[in-house]
Amino acid sequence: MAKSRPLYPSWQRLLAELGENIKLARLRRRLSTEQVAERAAISRPTLSQIEKGEPSVAMGNYLKVLAVLGLEKDLAQVGRDDKLGRKLQDAELPVRERAPKHSSDT
Repeated sequence: MAKSRPLYPSWQRLLAELGENIKLARLRRRLSTEQVAERAAISRPTLSQIEKGEPSVAMGNYLKVLAVLGLEKDLAQVGRDDKLGRKLQDAELPVRERAPKHSSDT
């Protein structure tokens, strides 16, 4: 089995920030770790890993927790305003050639 590569430090910080935001959302809703874990059908240790931003936790488990907190639609915002992607896409749009003109045989 291949070893997974470690994440870049900046990516790890992003995951840690996501985990902290999930934890803050849970606390704002006054939900315990037991309540969220039970509602998300995950274990408390898995929830703890999510709140720490652990990269080894399956994305589906992150989504389950977000759904329990009512934040699952936030994932739909990822890439919505992708300015760089749109510029790259526009730069490589093929230029349509004009159709040949039809000559009339009269």
